[in-house]
Amino acid sequence: MLTALRKVPRNIWALSLTSFLRDVASEMLVHLLPLFLANVLGIRTAIIGLIEGVAETTASLMKIYSGWLSDKLGKRKELTVAGYGLAALATPLLLIARSWPAVLLYRFIDRLGKGVRTAPRDALIADSISPERRGVAFGLHRAADTGGAFIGLLLAIWLVWRSQLGEWQLTAETFRAIVWWALIPATLAVLAVALGVKEVVKPRSKDAAPPHFTLSGLGRPFQRFLLVMILFTLGNSTDAFLVLRAQSSGASVVMVLAMIAGFNLVYTLLATPAGALSDRIDRRKVVIGGWVLYALVYLGFAFAGRAWHFWLLYGLYGVYYAMTEGVAKALVADFTPEERRGTAYGVYNAAVGLTVLPASVIAGVLWQGLGSWMGFGPAAPFLFGGALALLASILLWRWVR
Repeated sequence: MLTALRKVPRNIWALSLTSFLRDVASEMLVHLLPLFLANVLGIRTAIIGLIEGVAETTASLMKIYSGWLSDKLGKRKELTVAGYGLAALATPLLLIARSWPAVLLYRFIDRLGKGVRTAPRDALIADSISPERRGVAFGLHRAADTGGAFIGLLLAIWLVWRSQLGEWQLTAETFRAIVWWALIPATLAVLAVALGVKEVVKPRSKDAAPPHFTLSGLGRPFQRFLLVMILFTLGNSTDAFLVLRAQSSGASVVMVLAMIAGFNLVYTLLATPAGALSDRIDRRKVVIGGWVLYALVYLGFAFAGRAWHFWLLYGLYGVYYAMTEGVAKALVADFTPEERRGTAYGVYNAAVGLTVLPASVIAGVLWQGLGSWMGFGPAAPFLFGGALALLASILLWRWVR
């Protein structure tokens, strides 16, 4: 693996550093923002859900347009820089937020930035490296991204503890102090991508028409892979249900945060080796292995009852992420024509993002029910997710070539 890393070009390292810094900034705020809304501003959970729904839908839809636009322009870097820049510019809004509309505006601009940058950035990674080293490139990027999340989460925990002298309470002053700290890595991320990344110019015929947005132009292997991914994601609801499941068995808030940190650490350490492995064997095998592990982890969440169970399960969940997130993005590049790669990443990221909403609704209904219709209990969404993961694994192996 060390030999493979030495052959990784500058663009991949610069984009990985950018994602590391951006995730440090994001993770310092993302877990505290709901607490700020609920405990400091006194906002109801329905409004919090509305804010998150608008934010994530904005990001998902923007990814499609931004990916297609990067194909049409033949340029990826400018959109990537713009996306990270929007997120950085949005952060100071939290310093003056005194009501939920200001937070909504922050989340809208922040997620708009994510939507603008994600597909062009992924396409730029694929453009910057040869196909036989594509897995290690995406693995390294995911490792850096998750490493930033790990560091950001630890910084948030430390800053809350330090400002409150050991009391785990969030005040307005503490939250705004953390925002000031988050501005540092957010700004450095923009500088890293602007100064460290070079545009990869691909030759294009003068007579070639700009690519139109059509799924048929992305090829049948990609279309089938996308359908299988949507099926899998229908059983992969928001990770908030993992947190609720752990809490329902007696885990404290601090313990759950520590479990999430452990998950991020495992993910960080294994993402690059998993990507390198996918360069040596059929990438589908690595993804299928991850999905089978996911099914086992969800089966564990369905029946776990002790704290150590959840520590183990969160660690294995990190292994699943390491085996699938970066490798799946490498598969997207394997399946699609080079000149339509931005569109493919836009469609892929948007499809996964938008499917999380119905997946989470299904999980909530299975857990607690809806109206007079009773749910089946905390184990139900995890059994459902595990079953869909196994079905998706079979389809990926037998149907997607």
